[in-house]
Amino acid sequence: MVRDGGRARRRGQGELEGQVLGALREADGPVSAAWVQERLGGDLAYTTVVTILTRLLAKDVVARERQGRSFLWTPTADVARLAALRMRRLLDGERDREAVLASFVTALPPGDEQVLRALLEAAEPGSVNNGNTPHTGDGGAQD
Repeated sequence: MVRDGGRARRRGQGELEGQVLGALREADGPVSAAWVQERLGGDLAYTTVVTILTRLLAKDVVARERQGRSFLWTPTADVARLAALRMRRLLDGERDREAVLASFVTALPPGDEQVLRALLEAAEPGSVNNGNTPHTGDGGAQD
């Protein structure tokens, strides 16, 4: 939990992962989980920090190297990449991808819509998907 004006509040989904990744990106090199815990203010249990680091490792946004009986951690991606992975995971969990994407795009403020259009126009044909999700034609991911 985080203190917010004297009251405790729960962190939002993914917020803690973003904070841990942000702390790693501020480091001058590989750091321990204890360093990350201290950097985040120490209100988190050490085991929680290790759990978050392990989740980030599974998402391929951090790397680790053994040092003695523990690990040193290094970021391999930024917070924007982590957010994109969360967005992708949400999209992959929906049956009607086209409807979700349409709803997302129509809800964008004009400035964000223009940025998205420019990014899509700048992308090479076929590079937006990166080949990670086969297109099945029915809006869903292939089994």
